[in-house]
Amino acid sequence: MLRSGPILPTLTRLSLPNLIALCSATIVSIAETAYVGRLGVASLGGIALAFPVFMLMQMLSAGAMGGTVSGAISRALGAGDAAAARGLALTALALGVGFGLLLNLIVLTLGPAVFRLMGGHGAVLEEAVTFAHIAAFAIAGIWASNTLASIARGSGTMAVPAVILLVSGLVQVAIGGTLALGLGPAPQLGIAGVAIGQLVAFWGAALALLVYLLSPRSRLRLTFAASLLSAARAREIMRIGWIAMLSPLLSVSTVLVLTSLVAQFGPEALAGYGIGVRLEFLLIPIAFSVGVASVPMVGTAMGAGDVPRARAVAWTAGAMAATALGVLGAVVAVMPWLWVDLFTADPVVRQTAYQYLVIAGIGFPFFGLGLCLYFGSQGAGRVGGAIGAQAIRLGMVVIGGWLLAHAGLPLWSVFALSVSAMIAMGLATALFVKLTRW
Repeated sequence: MLRSGPILPTLTRLSLPNLIALCSATIVSIAETAYVGRLGVASLGGIALAFPVFMLMQMLSAGAMGGTVSGAISRALGAGDAAAARGLALTALALGVGFGLLLNLIVLTLGPAVFRLMGGHGAVLEEAVTFAHIAAFAIAGIWASNTLASIARGSGTMAVPAVILLVSGLVQVAIGGTLALGLGPAPQLGIAGVAIGQLVAFWGAALALLVYLLSPRSRLRLTFAASLLSAARAREIMRIGWIAMLSPLLSVSTVLVLTSLVAQFGPEALAGYGIGVRLEFLLIPIAFSVGVASVPMVGTAMGAGDVPRARAVAWTAGAMAATALGVLGAVVAVMPWLWVDLFTADPVVRQTAYQYLVIAGIGFPFFGLGLCLYFGSQGAGRVGGAIGAQAIRLGMVVIGGWLLAHAGLPLWSVFALSVSAMIAMGLATALFVKLTRW
């Protein structure tokens, strides 16, 4: 089915299990924002500061390296080399855990300084630091769970990682909400309780995925043998992985710049922007559900030497993601209160979030197109063009933000800059993918 099945039905079939994982991300985002909102404006502002940093961990491990791992494994399987696929799987797991431990240390040491550079101060900064100092220990679990899920997806298995991540999300909500608000006999830990929920959920997901991949039910059974680890396989993964990791780094850098610009308008504006941009981050799992399904289809086609099919899969996936996000963008642009009013009753915070979503909704389909084509490029092992488009987006935000700050323009102009850069990124990605030789 991956190599010769009808493209749209096969892509849809593979995407549907990933929508389960999307449900998990949606539940976690809505629930966390809701109970953090009950903790006050300072907590909302603190989570807005910390959220991009920890979302970066998800994007690096699940999107950048995850797509790279799935693509490498699927190309090996498409070429009929199962032994190479098993070696790539074990090497990828070693790399993932190593990256997780390194980034754990970086967040612990540099996190407070980054939050200050983003404009955090006072109670908002204290809340962000409290969250980060606990959630940092979940980073290696995030990397391990997403790497293991990507190994399974590379073999065409979508349902198992999706179900495990869904259960993990429910666990995160239950533990985080209980400890944050002090429900029942549990102590009220505030924002620290939210971080503990992440810690338990991601390490639990990693353990469950490991058990599955070691079992006979796994299509690509994980084998712990030193002979499967090699520098050549690590280089094969990192040859694309290093470049692919620039994409989420550029994306989150864009959000960090925008967050620092919004922070200049006060804590209420920052809290409102945090609510709005959290919905924007939910667009990533929507595009992810289609994009990650396209990776093994593109990869197996490339491994089998069928480049026209690989390109057809990538363009079909991009169109699917653009359509889905376009519908969502239209809904939130017309009715932003459907999302915003779930989390706050503060009129200033609400108005800021409304304003952001009305403007940002225009760019959602372009964001979906660009992100999904990025995944298709990972399956083909040609990600340079997609990275260039991300760099264009960041450049527009940095230069435009500097001009807006010096001109003293109102908050809505920052939001307009954000959507303009989003549209440019989507169109540039499509152009680069069309021009790049696969």
